[in-house]
Amino acid sequence: MQAVQLVVGTMAPLPRANVDTDQIMPKQFLKRTERTGYGEFVCWDWRRTADGELNPDFVLNKPEYADASVLVSGPNFGCGSSREHAPWGLHDWGFEAIIAPSFADIFFTNCTKIGLLPVVLSEKEVQYLLDLAAEDPTAEVKIDLIDMVVEAPGLTADFNLDPFIRHRMLSGLDDIGITLEHSNLVDGFESDRPSHKPVVA
Repeated sequence: MQAVQLVVGTMAPLPRANVDTDQIMPKQFLKRTERTGYGEFVCWDWRRTADGELNPDFVLNKPEYADASVLVSGPNFGCGSSREHAPWGLHDWGFEAIIAPSFADIFFTNCTKIGLLPVVLSEKEVQYLLDLAAEDPTAEVKIDLIDMVVEAPGLTADFNLDPFIRHRMLSGLDDIGITLEHSNLVDGFESDRPSHKPVVA
């Protein structure tokens, strides 16, 4: 995955609690295992009216938020099923980070494995960013993973991230990358393995 050190961009405000993965990526689109190509399906139902037309009032349909790289939302973001396609879709849409007061655990972990940075701030700080993005869609936020600080006009806030996850994201290491960091140990194990034992070709 691509390393993440600094995210700078405008914000899309989604002031909803308990945004679940079935709304982020509806089940009818879970037909492939590739990580790409899911962006167009993000919040499919919320982005449409009852007659199937795009809803101009939904935040992701508004032109002023078309280039937002940071999604700001309410607590327990990414709850529901553990489908990896939800963070895949948000990342494919163009989001580089999500800011919320809390995340569902599996969703949070899935984000960190593809380079989508989940940032936990207090409810007061998140509300400030939601209001700022609603009032001024051009307002930029800067998320510095090295110093673990979020900066926006009128706000500076520290955040925490598990040291191992932070290392992975700063270095751009997915699960395979983490394994390859120990390739010398793997090679050593394989070279000492008795030749009569089975191998995986």
